[in-house]
Amino acid sequence: MILKNMVYSIFKLLLFWILFFDAGRILFSIHNAGKFTTVSFGEWLLAFVYSFRIDLASAAALSAIPLLILVLTYIWPGKWSKPIFYTFLSIEILFVALIHCGEINAYTEWNHKLTTRVFLHLSNPDEVFRTAGFSMFLWFLFYLLLEIIIAFFLVRFLFLELKLNTYLGWQRRILSGVLVLFGFLAQFFLLIRGGIQQIPLNIASAYYSNNHVLNDLSVNSIYFFGHSYLLHNRTQIDDFMPSIAPNESEKRVKKLFTYPKKHDQYIFKSSKPNIVIIVFEGWSSNAISCLSETQKSTPNFDKLASEGLLFNNIFACGLTSEIGNSSIFSGYPALPEISISMHPEKHRKIRTINEELKSYSTNYLFGGDLKYENIGSYFMDHNFQHVEDEKVFPSNLSRGKLNYFDSDLYALLLKKMNSTKEPFLHCAFTGSTHSPYDHPKSKNPRFKGEEADYMNSMVYADKCLGDFIANCKTKPWFKNTIFVFVSDHGHPSPGLTNPNSKVFFRIPFLIWGEELKDSYRGKINDKIGSQADIAATLLYQVGGNLKKFPWSKDLLNPSCPEFALLAINRGYGWVSKKGHYVYQMDSKTELENSFLKEDQKEEIKNCNAFLTRFYKDFKDL
Repeated sequence: MILKNMVYSIFKLLLFWILFFDAGRILFSIHNAGKFTTVSFGEWLLAFVYSFRIDLASAAALSAIPLLILVLTYIWPGKWSKPIFYTFLSIEILFVALIHCGEINAYTEWNHKLTTRVFLHLSNPDEVFRTAGFSMFLWFLFYLLLEIIIAFFLVRFLFLELKLNTYLGWQRRILSGVLVLFGFLAQFFLLIRGGIQQIPLNIASAYYSNNHVLNDLSVNSIYFFGHSYLLHNRTQIDDFMPSIAPNESEKRVKKLFTYPKKHDQYIFKSSKPNIVIIVFEGWSSNAISCLSETQKSTPNFDKLASEGLLFNNIFACGLTSEIGNSSIFSGYPALPEISISMHPEKHRKIRTINEELKSYSTNYLFGGDLKYENIGSYFMDHNFQHVEDEKVFPSNLSRGKLNYFDSDLYALLLKKMNSTKEPFLHCAFTGSTHSPYDHPKSKNPRFKGEEADYMNSMVYADKCLGDFIANCKTKPWFKNTIFVFVSDHGHPSPGLTNPNSKVFFRIPFLIWGEELKDSYRGKINDKIGSQADIAATLLYQVGGNLKKFPWSKDLLNPSCPEFALLAINRGYGWVSKKGHYVYQMDSKTELENSFLKEDQKEEIKNCNAFLTRFYKDFKDL
């Protein structure tokens, strides 16, 4: 009887977790219903089928310690037994519910599952509170309470009676308990591994659709969160790197960067123009009219593009702002799950654009808090003369939760430019296109439906840009100034919500201004490159030392090779003239591969060589 009761309780424990996981999926689907509009009920229902193996593995992992407590409860029954079991189970329930509820809310904006990178955001709690809208916190608390209530009734139903079998002798209880403990621990190990087959269970086991939202729904959130920890932990990322011999990696990367570095494609009228770099928050190429099929979203940027030099095949290195900024200013690509700005001991050993502009006044301005992901410290460490954020804005200004509005950012930037000695480098990082998009709203918003809040924030930000340029044209320094416009990363936009897709990473890069030679105005450069190539491209024009930016390519060099490395969420991608490739590390899955069969082997080897050699460079810093 004791064996039967213990086994019965353990099976109920596994059943509890599976039911709880499915409850989370239902809540996720309800809250994010807009992302399932093209999905049939049958396709949605399959998520509950394909999820079972990973759900069972996760249930086994979460049941290991409760199993031990259950066994101790049967061996050594007493008043302490039930409280300890229920207390530990409650802690696990709270942990799971927090992940579920965080993911339910964050997915609306992030379009990917919750990972342990969330700890980087939580290290700046004030940033979290300002970024998330009040309604988001209410929904989070609502779902947390709802999941706790669901768990309470499930536990009450399944474990209402926890029989302790005190009538048995202690010898029989110990023997039965030990048999159950070791027997089920072995079974749990097999469940977590997915069986005795050669290749263990992984994330891909739950993938069943070409729709990434359905796959994200199917993959167990706790299993996914645990796997992401391995990649978030830098000491473990080696296990997920592609396998390629170091000498081959070295040889291939050397070949990629071996090309004539000197050329005569000078696009500026003078060698020391003023430079203004505007880093747009989350401007996706797919949301910009002149770079996509989206209509009437960015008329001011479109006009500038028609008058400047537009690069239309540029990709963000990563998915977050701190990665975008370091890639742009240091010509340094990105690695999966690693932000170099969070490693001062390493990033101080690489260069930034301003450090090559010896005679320039250098300034960086942001309308929010630059403590986020060490962005402010990054620029201060690299000797920007002025690194300023929300603290320097007039206190009487209205503002959003995250930052001051773009209109006020540009007004303050203009004021600072007017009082700066030439030549100057002024950089500004916008913020009104960041969630929760609490910019001054129009009474007649231009966009409705999918990604309407973001697209209308683009309309607002574009108008602010147009007003800023109009004001710049009235200033005496304008005729000596080059403007550089680039986005920090991509963003979900109409018809484009998959953050692991190559097209999600495509961003604008525009050089514009009176200092641009007439022969380059209205031209389009279609070379494939990334944010990391902006540093070399600009610095060659003003006599900078490109040897200090070894990972950056000069896109104006006719001999420049065309490729870009992408750091997707827990994976990487490669874009070249022959196609593109996207690979997810934890699921060991090719998410995209457009290379022709005869090109695949070489291009993937180039990708693997670049990634592993670049990772070695990062570790050696």
